[in-house]
Parts: sequence; C-alpha cells; structure tokens
Amino acid sequence: MIFAFLSQFQVEPLHALVSLATFVFALITALTFHEFSHALVATLSGDPTARRMGRLSLHPIAHLDPAGTMMILFAGFGWAKPVPVNPAYLRTGERPGMAAVAFAGPLSNVVMATTLSIPIHAGVVTSAFLGFTVFRGGLEDVPGYVIGSVVFWNLLIAAFNLIPVAPLDGFRVALGILPQDMSTSFARFERHGPTILMGVILFDIILPGPGILASVISPILNLLSLVVLGRQLL
Repeated sequence: MIFAFLSQFQVEPLHALVSLATFVFALITALTFHEFSHALVATLSGDPTARRMGRLSLHPIAHLDPAGTMMILFAGFGWAKPVPVNPAYLRTGERPGMAAVAFAGPLSNVVMATTLSIPIHAGVVTSAFLGFTVFRGGLEDVPGYVIGSVVFWNLLIAAFNLIPVAPLDGFRVALGILPQDMSTSFARFERHGPTILMGVILFDIILPGPGILASVISPILNLLSLVVLGRQLL
C-alpha cells in the first residue's frame, strides 16, 4: 500500500501527504473501533477480561499491533491485537456468546461506514473518492476524500473479517449459527485456518492477477457497499 504513496511523493508531494495521512487515519480508526466493539460486547455479555486488560478503550494504542499494522502498510493485509475473551463468563453460552462478540467487530465497521456515508448520500461531499485511490484534487476535495477513504476501509475490513476462516471473525460467527453437529465438525478446521489464510495470501502475492482472496472478498464487499452506499464498489 505504502509504495503507491511513495510513488506519488515523487510527482505530487502535497497530494501524497494527504493520501498517506488519510490512509493511516482511516486504518487506525477502523481497527480501533473494530477491536473496541469486540471488547464492549464481551464486557456487556459478562466477561470482564478485556476490560481488566485495558482493551475496553477507544485509544488506538490499546489495540494496534505494531507488526500487524506494518504488514497492512507494506503488504496490504495485517491485524490488530486480538481481544481476549473467556467463554466461561459469557452469559449466553460459549457458542452464541463468542459468535456475538466476533460479529460485533465487522458490524461496528459497517455502522461506522453507514454513519459516514450520510454526507455522501446527501450530496454534501463527492463519492468520487470511494475505493483505494490516491488523492488528486483541490483543498475543497479533502473532506470527501477523507470520508470516502474511511467508509471504504471500514467496509473492506468488515468484508475481510466475515470470511469464515480462523482466526477471522467469520469463523466464530459460523460456529455460533450452525447447528450443533455441523458446528462441531466445522470447529475441527480451526487449527488449520491460519495456515490456509497465510497460504492464500502468499499465493496471491507471488502470482499476478486479482488473486483468490480478492475473489472471496469482492462479493462480500459489494453486498455491504450495496446496503450502505446503494451501489457496488467493485
């Protein structure tokens, strides 16, 4: 990701500064709200673990993982620090409780995107900057670029985390909504999830083209953007 901004710095340094600052702001905002929402739902469900460990906070430092953040900047994917949850404390039971905690993260990103899309729907700011784009415009275009970027990254992070592969949130959501016997069978794939996910990511980096991960994320992202924005992004 950051290489696109570095290329822009060579020809449009002021525009590149807006691009980079907006990207970092959108990323930090989306990840912080995502992890805070995990902690909030876990706390409301009876588990004090996240609160005791300082994760019930909107301060980015409480949630950002240095290595995961750098991976997003340079490789286009990464992670924040997982919110600790003790299923034994969840009043609704382990499977539905963990599903609710997991779903809170992507849901929070959709809520943020929906809220920030209001000025776009109202025509106050342009929708031309929705998506991963570097900034090219005048001072009057900066608010639209910032809002469009925050909306896009929130929807993208929500879509990515809804993939039902461990350790992503979608895996826990699937375990909670599947019938007991199917959930038990599906749970066996948990230990293979990180290997599968990293394998797909490395495969996509090595080989040219849109890649497997993009093919999986695209329909989820388009569905979310259709609900939030009234149109598909891809």
